[in-house]
Amino acid sequence: MKKLFEGKRKLITIPLVGILALAFFPFAIGLGLGWLVYKKVSKPKLKYSLLAVIALFTIFFGSAWVSAVNSPSNTKTNEQAQVTPTPEAQTAAVEVKESTPTATPSPADTRQSAKITRVVDGDTIDVSINGKAETIRFIGINTPETVDPRKPVECFGEKASAVAKENLTGETVLLESDPIQGERDKYNRLLRYVWTDDGTVDFGKVMIATGFAYEYTYNTPYKYQAAYKQAQKEAEQGKKGLWADNACPVATAKPTAKPTTAPPAQQTQQQTTSGGSCKYSCSSPDRDCSDFSSHAEAQAFFDCCGFTATNDPMKLDSVGVGDGVACESI
Repeated sequence: MKKLFEGKRKLITIPLVGILALAFFPFAIGLGLGWLVYKKVSKPKLKYSLLAVIALFTIFFGSAWVSAVNSPSNTKTNEQAQVTPTPEAQTAAVEVKESTPTATPSPADTRQSAKITRVVDGDTIDVSINGKAETIRFIGINTPETVDPRKPVECFGEKASAVAKENLTGETVLLESDPIQGERDKYNRLLRYVWTDDGTVDFGKVMIATGFAYEYTYNTPYKYQAAYKQAQKEAEQGKKGLWADNACPVATAKPTAKPTTAPPAQQTQQQTTSGGSCKYSCSSPDRDCSDFSSHAEAQAFFDCCGFTATNDPMKLDSVGVGDGVACESI
């Protein structure tokens, strides 16, 4: 044993013993005291009693010392384990991420902000989108006509336009497209739903619900068709706006083909244009644009039968958003 602490060996053994003594300080003291008792105490009974006491204290304080020394390391190791996942955990996370379908963006994610520069009428507005001027045609609604030079101002049209101007002029709105309805109509107007109040209010639906517009489906169902139809049903039942008793005067002449869902304002227009005798039957057979020799002939038949943009059983007004113009391609 003495040879371990002699010569060059002591350069290694003495520091090593010192390190071990520090690492296991209570045990080193216990061993030292035990060695002194063993050498100095001559009575066997006293000697072994003292050694037993030293052993108990050494075990108690030694355990506490080891826990204190190892605790910071364990805590750090646990934190690292929580922060840094194992390669297996990382692989599992990648697999879960790859197997999870990408969420479909909500309407709010696809809406585009626009500043209204002019309200044309109840269903058409001019806006500025990132400095570019555009005209917006509302999807799913129609209001009585006020600005079409080919048509008289329809009953309740001015009121619908006034309501739109009061609520939209100068406002910033969010525009939502509908892939089913296309990007633009034949007049190059953008087809959009218009949301106000930071994207929380569908203004087209509000116009229907308050009786200032009626639901309008052009060729194919649109995204909010069910909600718009329900809004119109409730407006009719509540006799709001267009649907109020005596909201518009009704002419005595009856149209040949009367729509079942057009509001009183639209009925008035139909009744005043269909009193005469038409060249062809307005009920059968079902005609299309190829049955007419010119746009003028088709338009005369369209007007004579009392057909409109929303009451077009023969689909003669079939290009773009319905505007009451028949077979304009011939």
